[in-house]
Amino acid sequence: MSKKFKPKNLAAQTRQALAALFLGATALLPLTASAQAWPSKPIRVIVNFPPGGAADQIARAITLPLQEALGQPVVVDNRAGAGGNIGGDALAKAPPDGYTLLLTSGGLVSINPAIYPKMPFDPTKDIIPVAAAARVLVFLEVKPTLPVKDVRAFISYVKANPGKLTYGTPGNGSSPHLAGEMFKDMTQSFAVHVPYRGAAPAMQDLLGGQVDFMFDPGIGLNQVRAGKLKLLAVGSPKRSPLFPDVPTLDEVGLKGFDADTVFGFYAPAGLPADTVTRLNREINKILGTQAVKDRIAALGGEVAPMTPAEFGAKAHEDTARFGKLIRERRIVGD
Repeated sequence: MSKKFKPKNLAAQTRQALAALFLGATALLPLTASAQAWPSKPIRVIVNFPPGGAADQIARAITLPLQEALGQPVVVDNRAGAGGNIGGDALAKAPPDGYTLLLTSGGLVSINPAIYPKMPFDPTKDIIPVAAAARVLVFLEVKPTLPVKDVRAFISYVKANPGKLTYGTPGNGSSPHLAGEMFKDMTQSFAVHVPYRGAAPAMQDLLGGQVDFMFDPGIGLNQVRAGKLKLLAVGSPKRSPLFPDVPTLDEVGLKGFDADTVFGFYAPAGLPADTVTRLNREINKILGTQAVKDRIAALGGEVAPMTPAEFGAKAHEDTARFGKLIRERRIVGD
């Protein structure tokens, strides 16, 4: 045997090489596990409207049970402004890792592209639908001092006083704004639009008498029950089960009046399909609980569980439904 051959050294080298391979493989395990173990840290849900509005209340109704289902904190982050575009842009620029979501009204995707010529992101490419949350109705409410007893009298009063009444909305292009424009178009009347940065501040001014009426996305219904506001009609295809005696605007002659919109969750484009599926499944389970049904019903809305594909199709349908009104009324963003 050659003197250069040293079996003991060869065996030691082999053991060292195997040990190095083992250590290298085990070093990769935490990375693999962390990639699979979503979620492993808190999740942020952007709400692109101020606290107190319908979007904010829906988000908070769902995020508490969602964090219990996922085992991680789920934190609401209000990013209001530009008709929801500020919050939408924050989502679009976030990493598609499942740790940033957006709860928004349907208007961000179905209305804003038609009224903002230059959006900071493309809602058809940069964000994706994850789960619908609630169908939100709008309620025609007026201040108590307005001298009308029902919706027919209100329509006559607005037509007899062109430009003398004001109505508040959460902002240009919001579903309450479109409801107001739809109302003016169908009644051939004119009232002054006063946009706010959210439904809550608009409601405060309606309660204070600074504006005369509002198409409310449900946050003022307790004030209606308390006698602080008059509820005249529902701007939806069907009556609200909360107020079965209150007519729809369609019933009193404004045929086809429908200002409903669907609020829901979106994620940055590129979010893995299994994470989208998990989120959709968990959110739909939560929408099936009585506690969440009751909280959304208190806003005058109803839960709307859908698949991501169904949610996306609904946004496309609403784009077509509102597009004609936006063009005819020449509605533009803030």
